[in-house]
Amino acid sequence: MLKRLAQSIREYKTPSILTLVLICFEVVIEVLIPFITADLVNLIKAGAEISTVMRIGLLLIVMAILSLACGSAAGYFCAKASSGFGKNLREDLFVGIQDYSFENIDKFSSASLVTRLTTDVGNVQFAYMMLIRTAVRSPLMLIFSVVMAYVMGGKLSATFAVIIPVLVFGLIMIARKAMPAFRRVFKKYDRLNESIEENVRAMRVVKGFAREDHEKAKFDAAAKDICADFTRAERIVALNTPLMNLCIYFNMLFVLLVGSKLAIQSGGSDIDVGQISAMITYGIQILMSLMMLSAIYVMLTMSAESAKRIYEVLIEKPGIEDPASPCETVADGSIRFENVSFKYSHTAEKYALSDVDLTIPSGSTVGIIGGTGSGKSTLVQLIPRLYDVSVGTVYVGGRPVGDYSLDALRSAVAMVLQKNLLFSGTIKDNLRWGNENASDAEIEEACRIAQADEFVKGFPDGYDTHIEQGGSNVSGGQKQRLCIARALLKKPKILILDDSTSAVDTRTDALIRQGLSGCIPDATKLIVAQRISSVMDADMIIVMDNGKVSDVGTHEELMQRSPIYREVYEQQNKGGAENE
Repeated sequence: MLKRLAQSIREYKTPSILTLVLICFEVVIEVLIPFITADLVNLIKAGAEISTVMRIGLLLIVMAILSLACGSAAGYFCAKASSGFGKNLREDLFVGIQDYSFENIDKFSSASLVTRLTTDVGNVQFAYMMLIRTAVRSPLMLIFSVVMAYVMGGKLSATFAVIIPVLVFGLIMIARKAMPAFRRVFKKYDRLNESIEENVRAMRVVKGFAREDHEKAKFDAAAKDICADFTRAERIVALNTPLMNLCIYFNMLFVLLVGSKLAIQSGGSDIDVGQISAMITYGIQILMSLMMLSAIYVMLTMSAESAKRIYEVLIEKPGIEDPASPCETVADGSIRFENVSFKYSHTAEKYALSDVDLTIPSGSTVGIIGGTGSGKSTLVQLIPRLYDVSVGTVYVGGRPVGDYSLDALRSAVAMVLQKNLLFSGTIKDNLRWGNENASDAEIEEACRIAQADEFVKGFPDGYDTHIEQGGSNVSGGQKQRLCIARALLKKPKILILDDSTSAVDTRTDALIRQGLSGCIPDATKLIVAQRISSVMDADMIIVMDNGKVSDVGTHEELMQRSPIYREVYEQQNKGGAENE
């Protein structure tokens, strides 16, 4: 796991190494300063000349400046290295997620992926910062200070044999008690983010049912749950400070009492005032180093859980990948399903599609009708390999879809879904997702065919009108027509309209279908619809029922032999007559 995460350091290896080197210099200088200060104190006591005092004082000033310079430079390079590592880690995660198939996305909830890209990466980034700076500085300071304390203090250094074990034991116990609460928090973050995401996406539903208070209560409960765990953990971790202060004051008291007694009794031969002051300084350095090591232990334990969650995403293999020698050209828009069965999960008991055998000639217009859950959307999602079949083979352009590179296959197929998404930006920006090099004339032509040109030109800024996130400032029907225009700019060999005219009236629906036949006559057009009127003029109509192809034929043929088709037709016509 550490090896995989370390791959995200990349170009930030140099600032990371410089941080380590500078920290070493800073520690050495800081440890030497009390030693030289003790010597200066003893010289002053012995009546040294002012020139000697000035010379040593100047040396201490230079050392302090060097220590400050090394610390500042280490902080700069550490910030650059840790921030760069976090940036690369987020990029690696995001790039990996882009290659995921729908099967992979289904495995990780979107709320969990957001938490891993934000909170978890933040924790790991902070841990890396501590590793290359504090986790190096504290052990070095501890070791050097202990050595210098024994050199300077002699018998007086026995105090560390008491306070170091006490402090270490206390800090370890505090960390062990706090860790379970910290670990629980990360899973609860997923649920909190999921609640936020659902609420934002379903804001209209929430307001429509006046359920704001219910959503507030649900969010408040999740937030309080996280707060309780953090409070419990922080209450335990807060014991670090009083424990630390206890050890520092005990060390100072012991050094002053015992050191003064030894200095008086020996007349300064065993220990003198300078050594006593150095022992106090080294004692504080030792105890602060232990305190920082405790904080590092807590942070690394917290970030270990985040690192595992990030690692899970990084090592997840895309469920759908390019073949070893992919085909880069789709010959035409012909489609064939050969004994195809499919289920969304390997552990699922029931197939979403079963025993599908279909042949669709290139350039034909195909309607797909069926009840909710009959497998219509599942069927068309297998064509661009949004999912891979469980059994059988899907052919496009005379070749199995698995023979193509994903880019080549999906470039030849354009899908327009019922729940379409527009991105933040202008209308032109959104339409050019279909063809980034499309001219203004091509954009307007695509919008005319999709019956979007009129309402777009009705906006004050026309095609430069800004679209809010998710297309929240346009209606459902306008959004669908813009998405159809976006798909047309792609000039696909296969166009799939998955119930993508459900939000427009029947007249507009008819005009869109009429425009499609003239715009891309050679493209295979698959129209998934609930309305019979949307597909009755198709070259062939597929009737789906419970994951199987119930019948295939023209409108007239199905009216004669398909009870399902005839029932839907009669219900819709009857409803229309009653409304009239």
